[in-house]
Amino acid sequence: MGDGRGGLQAVLFDMDGLLVDSERVWLEVETQVVAWLGGEWSEEHQRALVGGSLSIAVDYMLELTGADVAREELGRRMLDGMHERLSESVPLMPGAKELLAELRDAGMTTALVSSSHRRLIEPVLDAVGREFFALSVAGDEVARTKPDPEPYLTATARLGADPGRCVVLEDSPNGVAAAEAAGCVTVAVPCVLPIPPAPGRTVAGSLLEVTLERLSSLVG
Repeated sequence: MGDGRGGLQAVLFDMDGLLVDSERVWLEVETQVVAWLGGEWSEEHQRALVGGSLSIAVDYMLELTGADVAREELGRRMLDGMHERLSESVPLMPGAKELLAELRDAGMTTALVSSSHRRLIEPVLDAVGREFFALSVAGDEVARTKPDPEPYLTATARLGADPGRCVVLEDSPNGVAAAEAAGCVTVAVPCVLPIPPAPGRTVAGSLLEVTLERLSSLVG
């Protein structure tokens, strides 16, 4: 596992807004779905959901619009819209492919840990390259999603890694909270919402600022 450099055992990546530029795609889908419900959607509404689960988004939309639609149907429409768009194009965030390649070439273990459902992770893995990841954990594969630490604890347990010797890369406050609660070293790369510096937390402007050397330096 990894190469042990600086004590670092694994690097765990969030997906939406961190590895792939999908928050704008989510905004398109959410706007379309809420219009179907008879309401209006804005970036402010999206910010309320960043880093959350599909279930939370469905409840939020139904409360916002008062529409009499089954939760399952609304969730399915959102998944269908995202799957269709991601199957056509997966826009990577700046520096994502370069960092993944550097970690792979160094023999460092990586994993993808997302609140998105498995159905949406699959086209991203196809586009980015499955060979970069030892494993992936989807939001519909855990009992409690971010900000609960379960997704990251699940990933580190499956990797056989010590959470304190793993670095998590996250873009949302919910994701950062999950990583820190799991005991992982955390690097925040804010996308839609700001994330302030904090003890034990590193904040980067983009993945272009993140290297294996920098990540290794954060783990004793």
